[in-house]
Amino acid sequence: MAGGNYSSVTEFGLLGFTDLQELLFMIFLLIYITTLVGSLGVIVLIRTNSQLHVPMCFFLRHLSFLDICYSSPITLKLLSALLAERNVLSFNGCITQLFFFAVFGTTEAILLTLMVYDRYVAIREPLRYLAAMSHGVRVQLVVGSYAAGSLNALMRTSALLRLSFCGPNLVNNVYCEIPPLLLLSCSNTQLNGMVMAACVGFIITTSVLAIVVSYACILLTIWSICSAEGRHKAFSTCTSHLMAVALFYGSAAFLYFHPFSRHAEDQGKTASIFYTMVTPMLNPFIYSLRNKEVRSTLRRATNKLLSCKYSHRSHSNQAEEDITCHSGVSRRNKADT
Repeated sequence: MAGGNYSSVTEFGLLGFTDLQELLFMIFLLIYITTLVGSLGVIVLIRTNSQLHVPMCFFLRHLSFLDICYSSPITLKLLSALLAERNVLSFNGCITQLFFFAVFGTTEAILLTLMVYDRYVAIREPLRYLAAMSHGVRVQLVVGSYAAGSLNALMRTSALLRLSFCGPNLVNNVYCEIPPLLLLSCSNTQLNGMVMAACVGFIITTSVLAIVVSYACILLTIWSICSAEGRHKAFSTCTSHLMAVALFYGSAAFLYFHPFSRHAEDQGKTASIFYTMVTPMLNPFIYSLRNKEVRSTLRRATNKLLSCKYSHRSHSNQAEEDITCHSGVSRRNKADT
């Protein structure tokens, strides 16, 4: 069977959660709505405000888009399964879900690395920042991220397609992912384990190494700044990115590098929820609350919206008063007649 796919399994059952399904449905629905509102809000805010047309916000907009893309298919499928009490994916549907999750997840990992490079250039050479991170450069970096993510997903999916699945077909997870699928295969999965470890290990190791080196250079640059206020301002621009990196890579490392055993599947399920739902929900708020430009623009947009609403209400009240006054005058004129 090692020579190709002779699977008799045509669908996979995702065990997900069997207890407290109504409560979990409400919790996951609230998380997903928060993710959508936060990420779409960041995208619209950056798109419609010229003050935010800067390199960092360009990457932030794509980060918000990726959060929606890799969270939506998994969350929506889980929500429908909690309602129907049956979570089944066809073999092709499982492979498709795995492929696109790997594309967007890997792209986000690379994009987070590019964002720390952006911070390094902004702090190291502020006068050349806009020239060094021109629109053309930013587009090339983002396109390269998507290309690398697609290549990684293609390698991992192709390696999985060579396996045979003879049963059982129950995946102890909330979505199709390689570690639990390897436990169900009746083929030799050693090559798949090596491919997955190589791909994930290379991406995480190189990205984390690049982030560590970049932040080391940033710290050296900040330390050379004379004023304490300047050092604080330079470092505050990096805190939001550090928090996002810690959330993303921490949950990813636990998900892929814990032992692949049936006992560890329950822990992996919790890590999957955090990786695919909680992290995308928190990212917009981390950047909105910690980024001074985004925070000030959001405050101005909110004040403008509230002022427009108040002005509209005042005009409506004035119109009602004019109508009432006119009616009163008409009634007096009729009475005099």
